[in-house]
Amino acid sequence: MVERQDLELLENFKNVLRIEQDAITQCVERLNIPNNSEQAIKALKLFKKTLDEDGKIILTGLGKSGKIAQKIASTLSSTGSYAIFLHPTEALHGDLGLAHQNDVLFALSNTGNTPELLELIAVLKSRGLTTVCLGGNPNSQLAHKADLWIDAFVDKEACTHQLAPTASTTLALALGDAVAITLMKMRGIEPSEFAKNHPGGALGKRLSCTVEALMHKGDEIPLVLPNASFDEIIIVATQKKLGTVLIVENQKLLGIITDGDLRRVLKLHREKLFQMTASELMHTNPITAQPQMLAKDALDLMEKRTSKISALPVINTEQKLVGILHLHDVVKNI
Repeated sequence: MVERQDLELLENFKNVLRIEQDAITQCVERLNIPNNSEQAIKALKLFKKTLDEDGKIILTGLGKSGKIAQKIASTLSSTGSYAIFLHPTEALHGDLGLAHQNDVLFALSNTGNTPELLELIAVLKSRGLTTVCLGGNPNSQLAHKADLWIDAFVDKEACTHQLAPTASTTLALALGDAVAITLMKMRGIEPSEFAKNHPGGALGKRLSCTVEALMHKGDEIPLVLPNASFDEIIIVATQKKLGTVLIVENQKLLGIITDGDLRRVLKLHREKLFQMTASELMHTNPITAQPQMLAKDALDLMEKRTSKISALPVINTEQKLVGILHLHDVVKNI
Protein backbone atom coordinates (compact mmCIF):
# COMPACT_ATOMS: atom_id res chain seq x y z
CA MET A 1 0.00 0.00 0.00
CA VAL A 2 1.29 3.44 -0.97
CA GLU A 3 1.74 5.76 1.99
CA ARG A 4 0.06 9.15 2.13
CA GLN A 5 3.41 10.95 2.13
CA ASP A 6 4.43 9.10 -1.02
CA LEU A 7 1.14 9.99 -2.70
CA GLU A 8 1.77 13.65 -1.94
CA LEU A 9 5.25 13.40 -3.46
CA LEU A 10 3.81 11.84 -6.59
CA GLU A 11 1.11 14.50 -6.83
CA ASN A 12 3.74 17.26 -6.58
CA PHE A 13 5.74 15.50 -9.26
CA LYS A 14 2.74 15.27 -11.60
CA ASN A 15 1.70 18.85 -10.89
CA VAL A 16 4.98 20.18 -12.29
CA LEU A 17 4.29 18.29 -15.51
CA ARG A 18 0.72 19.60 -15.65
CA ILE A 19 1.87 23.22 -15.25
CA GLU A 20 4.45 22.85 -18.01
CA GLN A 21 1.93 21.06 -20.23
CA ASP A 22 -0.56 23.89 -19.66
CA ALA A 23 2.07 26.47 -20.63
CA ILE A 24 2.50 24.82 -24.03
CA THR A 25 -1.24 24.28 -24.52
CA GLN A 26 -2.02 27.93 -23.77
CA CYS A 27 0.73 29.07 -26.16
CA VAL A 28 -0.76 26.93 -28.93
CA GLU A 29 -4.17 28.49 -28.29
CA ARG A 30 -2.71 32.02 -28.40
CA LEU A 31 -1.30 31.28 -31.84
CA ASN A 32 -4.90 31.57 -33.05
CA ILE A 33 -4.72 35.29 -32.21
CA PRO A 34 -4.06 37.04 -35.58
CA ASN A 35 -1.08 39.12 -34.42
CA ASN A 36 0.64 36.13 -32.78
CA SER A 37 0.14 33.91 -35.82
CA GLU A 38 1.32 36.64 -38.21
CA GLN A 39 4.48 37.23 -36.18
CA ALA A 40 5.28 33.50 -36.04
CA ILE A 41 4.72 33.04 -39.79
CA LYS A 42 6.84 36.08 -40.64
CA ALA A 43 9.63 34.82 -38.37
CA LEU A 44 9.62 31.39 -40.02
CA LYS A 45 9.72 32.93 -43.50
CA LEU A 46 12.53 35.26 -42.44
CA PHE A 47 14.57 32.36 -41.07
CA LYS A 48 14.10 30.41 -44.30
CA LYS A 49 15.00 33.41 -46.48
CA THR A 50 18.14 34.00 -44.39
CA LEU A 51 19.25 30.38 -44.77
CA ASP A 52 18.40 30.29 -48.49
CA GLU A 53 20.64 33.33 -48.98
CA ASP A 54 23.56 31.66 -47.15
CA GLY A 55 23.05 33.54 -43.93
CA LYS A 56 22.78 32.00 -40.49
CA ILE A 57 20.53 32.17 -37.45
CA ILE A 58 22.34 33.63 -34.44
CA LEU A 59 20.83 32.51 -31.15
CA THR A 60 21.49 34.55 -28.04
CA GLY A 61 20.32 34.75 -24.45
CA LEU A 62 21.65 35.07 -20.91
CA GLY A 63 21.29 32.75 -17.93
CA LYS A 64 18.70 29.99 -18.34
CA SER A 65 17.50 31.61 -21.56
CA GLY A 66 21.06 31.32 -22.83
CA LYS A 67 21.11 27.60 -22.07
CA ILE A 68 17.85 27.15 -23.98
CA ALA A 69 19.21 29.24 -26.85
CA GLN A 70 22.25 26.96 -27.05
CA LYS A 71 19.99 23.91 -27.27
CA ILE A 72 17.87 25.51 -29.99
CA ALA A 73 21.02 26.40 -31.98
CA SER A 74 22.12 22.79 -31.69
CA THR A 75 18.72 21.47 -32.81
CA LEU A 76 18.64 23.85 -35.77
CA SER A 77 22.13 22.81 -36.86
CA SER A 78 21.39 19.10 -36.54
CA THR A 79 18.24 19.47 -38.65
CA GLY A 80 20.04 21.23 -41.48
CA SER A 81 19.62 24.92 -40.58
CA TYR A 82 22.88 26.83 -40.06
CA ALA A 83 22.77 28.30 -36.55
CA ILE A 84 25.23 29.37 -33.86
CA PHE A 85 25.00 30.59 -30.28
CA LEU A 86 26.48 34.00 -29.45
CA HIS A 87 26.87 34.89 -25.78
CA PRO A 88 25.71 38.52 -25.26
CA THR A 89 28.60 39.49 -22.98
CA GLU A 90 31.27 37.79 -25.09
CA ALA A 91 29.80 39.40 -28.20
CA LEU A 92 30.24 42.86 -26.72
CA HIS A 93 33.87 42.05 -25.94
CA GLY A 94 35.10 40.89 -29.33
CA ASP A 95 32.83 38.15 -30.72
CA LEU A 96 30.69 40.48 -32.83
CA GLY A 97 32.79 39.47 -35.82
CA LEU A 98 30.70 36.29 -35.99
CA ALA A 99 27.66 38.31 -37.06
CA HIS A 100 27.22 39.37 -40.68
CA GLN A 101 24.64 41.55 -42.38
CA ASN A 102 22.88 38.62 -44.06
CA ASP A 103 22.34 36.86 -40.71
CA VAL A 104 19.31 37.08 -38.44
CA LEU A 105 19.40 37.41 -34.65
CA PHE A 106 17.11 35.13 -32.63
CA ALA A 107 17.11 36.40 -29.03
CA LEU A 108 15.54 34.70 -26.00
CA SER A 109 14.56 36.42 -22.76
CA ASN A 110 11.65 35.72 -20.46
CA THR A 111 11.62 39.17 -18.82
CA GLY A 112 12.76 41.02 -21.93
CA ASN A 113 14.75 43.60 -19.98
CA THR A 114 18.24 42.08 -19.78
CA PRO A 115 20.72 44.99 -20.25
CA GLU A 116 23.43 42.98 -22.04
CA LEU A 117 20.89 41.57 -24.48
CA LEU A 118 19.37 44.96 -25.19
CA GLU A 119 22.82 46.42 -25.87
CA LEU A 120 23.71 43.56 -28.21
CA ILE A 121 20.46 43.99 -30.15
CA ALA A 122 21.08 47.72 -30.55
CA VAL A 123 24.57 47.10 -31.94
CA LEU A 124 23.49 44.36 -34.35
CA LYS A 125 20.47 46.31 -35.58
CA SER A 126 22.81 49.21 -36.37
CA ARG A 127 24.73 46.74 -38.54
CA GLY A 128 21.60 45.85 -40.48
CA LEU A 129 20.61 42.57 -38.82
CA THR A 130 16.93 41.78 -38.40
CA THR A 131 15.95 40.67 -34.90
CA VAL A 132 13.44 38.01 -33.88
CA CYS A 133 12.79 37.83 -30.15
CA LEU A 134 11.12 35.09 -28.13
CA GLY A 135 9.96 36.13 -24.69
CA GLY A 136 7.32 36.21 -22.03
CA ASN A 137 6.77 39.96 -21.66
CA PRO A 138 5.20 41.68 -24.69
CA ASN A 139 5.53 45.07 -22.95
CA SER A 140 9.27 44.72 -22.36
CA GLN A 141 12.07 46.76 -23.91
CA LEU A 142 13.09 43.69 -25.89
CA ALA A 143 9.61 43.35 -27.40
CA HIS A 144 9.67 47.01 -28.49
CA LYS A 145 13.14 46.74 -30.05
CA ALA A 146 12.44 43.46 -31.89
CA ASP A 147 11.47 43.39 -35.56
CA LEU A 148 9.40 40.27 -34.86
CA TRP A 149 8.10 38.87 -31.58
CA ILE A 150 7.30 35.23 -30.72
CA ASP A 151 4.98 35.04 -27.72
CA ALA A 152 6.28 32.78 -24.92
CA PHE A 153 4.22 34.07 -22.00
CA VAL A 154 3.55 31.79 -19.02
CA ASP A 155 1.19 32.75 -16.21
CA LYS A 156 3.19 30.80 -13.63
CA GLU A 157 6.31 28.72 -13.17
CA ALA A 158 6.20 25.14 -11.92
CA CYS A 159 8.50 26.16 -9.08
CA THR A 160 6.48 26.45 -5.85
CA HIS A 161 8.02 29.82 -4.97
CA GLN A 162 8.01 31.12 -8.57
CA LEU A 163 11.79 31.45 -8.46
CA ALA A 164 13.33 28.85 -10.77
CA PRO A 165 12.52 29.18 -14.49
CA THR A 166 10.65 25.98 -15.31
CA ALA A 167 7.46 26.36 -17.34
CA SER A 168 9.00 29.35 -19.15
CA THR A 169 12.14 27.43 -20.18
CA THR A 170 10.09 24.39 -21.20
CA LEU A 171 7.89 26.56 -23.42
CA ALA A 172 10.90 28.36 -24.93
CA LEU A 173 12.53 25.03 -25.73
CA ALA A 174 9.30 23.70 -27.28
CA LEU A 175 8.98 26.82 -29.43
CA GLY A 176 12.59 26.38 -30.54
CA ASP A 177 11.84 22.80 -31.53
CA ALA A 178 8.78 24.01 -33.43
CA VAL A 179 10.93 26.51 -35.35
CA ALA A 180 13.61 23.90 -36.16
CA ILE A 181 11.25 21.17 -37.32
CA THR A 182 9.04 23.56 -39.30
CA LEU A 183 12.12 24.95 -41.05
CA MET A 184 13.25 21.41 -41.77
CA LYS A 185 9.95 20.80 -43.59
CA MET A 186 9.94 24.20 -45.31
CA ARG A 187 13.43 23.60 -46.69
CA GLY A 188 12.82 19.98 -47.68
CA ILE A 189 15.61 18.54 -45.55
CA GLU A 190 15.78 14.80 -46.24
CA PRO A 191 16.85 12.05 -43.81
CA SER A 192 20.11 11.63 -45.76
CA GLU A 193 21.09 15.24 -45.01
CA PHE A 194 20.10 14.81 -41.37
CA ALA A 195 22.39 11.75 -41.23
CA LYS A 196 25.36 13.81 -42.45
CA ASN A 197 25.08 15.90 -39.30
CA HIS A 198 24.97 12.82 -37.04
CA PRO A 199 27.74 10.53 -38.36
CA GLY A 200 28.78 9.29 -34.93
CA GLY A 201 25.42 8.70 -33.32
CA ALA A 202 22.83 5.97 -33.47
CA LEU A 203 20.48 8.22 -35.46
CA GLY A 204 23.11 8.94 -38.08
CA LYS A 205 24.05 5.31 -38.36
CA ARG A 206 20.44 4.32 -38.86
CA LEU A 207 20.02 6.94 -41.57
CA SER A 208 23.29 6.24 -43.39
CA CYS A 209 24.20 2.58 -42.91
CA THR A 210 23.81 0.67 -46.18
CA VAL A 211 23.11 -2.96 -46.96
CA GLU A 212 26.58 -3.24 -48.50
CA ALA A 213 28.20 -2.30 -45.18
CA LEU A 214 26.48 -5.14 -43.32
CA MET A 215 26.01 -7.91 -45.87
CA HIS A 216 27.92 -11.20 -45.93
CA LYS A 217 29.92 -11.65 -49.13
CA GLY A 218 32.37 -13.97 -50.85
CA ASP A 219 32.85 -17.28 -49.06
CA GLU A 220 30.33 -16.28 -46.38
CA ILE A 221 27.42 -16.56 -48.83
CA PRO A 222 25.57 -19.92 -48.59
CA LEU A 223 25.57 -20.96 -52.26
CA VAL A 224 24.54 -24.14 -54.08
CA LEU A 225 23.93 -24.98 -57.73
CA PRO A 226 20.45 -25.86 -59.02
CA ASN A 227 21.32 -29.58 -59.17
CA ALA A 228 22.66 -29.69 -55.59
CA SER A 229 21.36 -32.65 -53.59
CA PHE A 230 19.48 -32.42 -50.31
CA ASP A 231 22.52 -33.44 -48.28
CA GLU A 232 24.65 -30.76 -50.02
CA ILE A 233 22.03 -28.17 -49.11
CA ILE A 234 22.07 -29.32 -45.47
CA ILE A 235 25.87 -29.14 -45.33
CA VAL A 236 25.99 -25.57 -46.72
CA ALA A 237 23.16 -24.41 -44.46
CA THR A 238 24.96 -25.87 -41.42
CA GLN A 239 28.34 -24.39 -42.34
CA LYS A 240 27.16 -20.84 -43.15
CA LYS A 241 24.62 -20.58 -40.30
CA LEU A 242 22.46 -17.89 -41.92
CA GLY A 243 19.23 -19.86 -41.98
CA THR A 244 19.10 -19.63 -45.77
CA VAL A 245 20.66 -21.24 -48.83
CA LEU A 246 20.80 -19.41 -52.16
CA ILE A 247 20.56 -21.25 -55.47
CA VAL A 248 22.88 -19.54 -57.94
CA GLU A 249 24.21 -20.23 -61.42
CA ASN A 250 26.68 -17.95 -63.22
CA GLN A 251 26.22 -15.36 -60.44
CA LYS A 252 22.48 -15.21 -61.15
CA LEU A 253 20.11 -15.84 -58.28
CA LEU A 254 17.59 -18.52 -59.21
CA GLY A 255 15.92 -19.10 -55.88
CA ILE A 256 16.14 -19.46 -52.12
CA ILE A 257 15.66 -22.23 -49.55
CA THR A 258 15.14 -21.38 -45.89
CA ASP A 259 15.47 -23.46 -42.74
CA GLY A 260 11.69 -23.49 -42.59
CA ASP A 261 11.53 -24.97 -46.08
CA LEU A 262 13.92 -27.75 -45.07
CA ARG A 263 11.82 -28.61 -42.02
CA ARG A 264 8.65 -28.80 -44.13
CA VAL A 265 10.35 -31.03 -46.70
CA LEU A 266 11.54 -33.36 -43.93
CA LYS A 267 7.96 -33.69 -42.75
CA LEU A 268 6.18 -33.99 -46.11
CA HIS A 269 8.64 -35.75 -48.43
CA ARG A 270 10.74 -37.91 -46.14
CA GLU A 271 10.61 -40.95 -48.47
CA LYS A 272 12.10 -39.17 -51.51
CA LEU A 273 14.15 -36.56 -49.69
CA PHE A 274 17.56 -37.53 -51.01
CA GLN A 275 16.37 -37.73 -54.61
CA MET A 276 15.28 -34.07 -54.63
CA THR A 277 17.52 -31.26 -55.88
CA ALA A 278 17.79 -27.59 -54.99
CA SER A 279 15.81 -26.53 -58.06
CA GLU A 280 12.85 -28.63 -56.87
CA LEU A 281 12.94 -27.23 -53.34
CA MET A 282 13.64 -23.56 -53.93
CA HIS A 283 11.31 -20.56 -53.97
CA THR A 284 11.80 -18.57 -57.15
CA ASN A 285 11.57 -14.75 -57.33
CA PRO A 286 12.59 -14.11 -53.72
CA ILE A 287 12.55 -10.63 -52.20
CA THR A 288 15.97 -9.03 -52.66
CA ALA A 289 17.91 -5.96 -51.54
CA GLN A 290 20.39 -3.72 -53.36
CA PRO A 291 23.86 -2.84 -52.02
CA GLN A 292 23.19 0.91 -51.70
CA MET A 293 19.80 0.49 -50.04
CA LEU A 294 19.68 1.76 -46.47
CA ALA A 295 19.88 -1.09 -43.99
CA LYS A 296 16.82 0.27 -42.18
CA ASP A 297 14.78 -0.03 -45.40
CA ALA A 298 15.98 -3.60 -45.87
CA LEU A 299 14.91 -4.29 -42.29
CA ASP A 300 11.44 -3.03 -43.15
CA LEU A 301 11.33 -5.46 -46.08
CA MET A 302 12.11 -8.33 -43.74
CA GLU A 303 9.85 -7.38 -40.86
CA LYS A 304 6.80 -5.72 -42.40
CA ARG A 305 5.42 -8.91 -43.90
CA THR A 306 2.75 -11.35 -42.84
CA SER A 307 5.45 -14.04 -42.85
CA LYS A 308 8.70 -12.45 -41.70
CA ILE A 309 11.99 -13.39 -43.36
CA SER A 310 15.41 -13.45 -41.75
CA ALA A 311 17.71 -12.92 -44.74
CA LEU A 312 17.75 -11.06 -48.04
CA PRO A 313 19.87 -11.90 -51.09
CA VAL A 314 21.66 -8.77 -52.32
CA ILE A 315 21.60 -8.11 -56.07
CA ASN A 316 23.57 -5.42 -57.92
CA THR A 317 22.44 -3.33 -60.90
CA GLU A 318 23.61 -6.09 -63.27
CA GLN A 319 21.27 -8.51 -61.48
CA LYS A 320 24.21 -10.47 -60.10
CA LEU A 321 24.30 -11.84 -56.56
CA VAL A 322 26.85 -9.94 -54.46
CA GLY A 323 25.88 -10.82 -50.90
CA ILE A 324 23.31 -11.80 -48.33
CA LEU A 325 21.96 -9.63 -45.51
CA HIS A 326 20.82 -11.24 -42.26
CA LEU A 327 18.22 -9.74 -39.96
CA HIS A 328 20.42 -10.11 -36.86
CA ASP A 329 23.27 -8.12 -38.43
CA VAL A 330 20.95 -5.21 -39.18
CA VAL A 331 19.33 -5.20 -35.73
CA LYS A 332 22.73 -5.38 -34.04
CA ASN A 333 24.21 -2.48 -36.00
CA ILE A 334 21.41 0.06 -36.35
